[in-house]
Amino acid sequence: MPSGAGAFAWFVARRYLTARRRQAFISLISAVSILGVGVGVMAVIVALALMTGAQGELRDRIVGSTAHIYVYKLDGPFTDLDAARARVQVPGVVASAPAILGEALLQANGGSGAVLKGIDPALESSVTDIASAVQSGSIEALVGRDPEARPGIVLGADLADTLGLRLGDRVVAYSTAMTSTPTGLRNRSQTLEVVGIVRFGFYEVDSRFGFVSLETATALVSPDGPNMLQLRLADVDAARGIRDRLQEALGFNYRVEDWIQLNENLYSALWLEKVAISLAIGLIVMVAALNIVASLVLLVMEKTRDIAILRTMGARVATIRRIFMYQGLTIGLIGTMGGAVLGVTVSVLADRFRIIKMPADVYQIAYLPFRVQPLDVAIVVVAAIVICFVATIYPSRQAGRIDPAEALRNQ
Repeated sequence: MPSGAGAFAWFVARRYLTARRRQAFISLISAVSILGVGVGVMAVIVALALMTGAQGELRDRIVGSTAHIYVYKLDGPFTDLDAARARVQVPGVVASAPAILGEALLQANGGSGAVLKGIDPALESSVTDIASAVQSGSIEALVGRDPEARPGIVLGADLADTLGLRLGDRVVAYSTAMTSTPTGLRNRSQTLEVVGIVRFGFYEVDSRFGFVSLETATALVSPDGPNMLQLRLADVDAARGIRDRLQEALGFNYRVEDWIQLNENLYSALWLEKVAISLAIGLIVMVAALNIVASLVLLVMEKTRDIAILRTMGARVATIRRIFMYQGLTIGLIGTMGGAVLGVTVSVLADRFRIIKMPADVYQIAYLPFRVQPLDVAIVVVAAIVICFVATIYPSRQAGRIDPAEALRNQ
């Protein structure tokens, strides 16, 4: 093959693309092909940015409002907290804090089920983002209170709205734990004062959790003391590996769970939606590729005489094939690059102006962010170009099979 065959094929392909054709219909199909590829690529990029944004935002809210790993002692509460915290201080763990979890009914202007979480405010801030989530009041007000003052509680913002509570209001907490009285067994209860309101942006926590001191939770929920340890990791993505190492080191008397395991169903559903949406919208690119096939087939029919002349002048079959492959690839490249630019632009603007609101009680987030991942864009662009290249194979092979003598005789 002469060294200039590729340049010659590109020159002819460019002339075919830019020259005014006698068949306006073929030009229209080429334009539709470019538009179809562009719209398909744009739609796939926007869809991927949308689902990636949902997953990323949900992950940020989860790891901000909860610990990365939880350790439970199955044969009773943690009696020696210092020794327990020392045992879980393995490589990758940067902080730990005890906690008590229990169900309760909060009664004030109506009632609402809640999860009471007993915390040490100083240590809790090292394993969750509770300090930055405070809207009013403070978590430090849970401890060091006047002995004559009522114990404090910090409520999730949505839970506070449900109960109609503000700072300084009182709420009665009824625990599921029982206590013995002269008249029989009764639920433990205590009147608490609202000393803070927090909003993590994670609906599950904001609508159900109330935070109290470890002493208050011990009196209400767990008389024997803390029933779990919370761990913060240096790398949140290393949670599975550290969980497995901790479980092996601690033994069967402990149960170790990580944030991925606890939210696996939600993440699996989002991943499935991401794949399904991408495949569905990716069919648009397939349809556009069929338009490229139609455009090139019609062009081959229109340029039969030109192909015959080129063959008689010495052009090889491979050169003729290249002409139409280059033309189809050019259509695909223009559409793909244009669609990629539009897709990234639309995603950035949609994220900036937060145009998609979501029901927080279903998806745990109030609006849908768009996050464009360079790898996702690269995969979509490469896949679209490959599809467009495959679409050029059949028309270019048909062009190479044209018999010059037969073509000229029929003109």
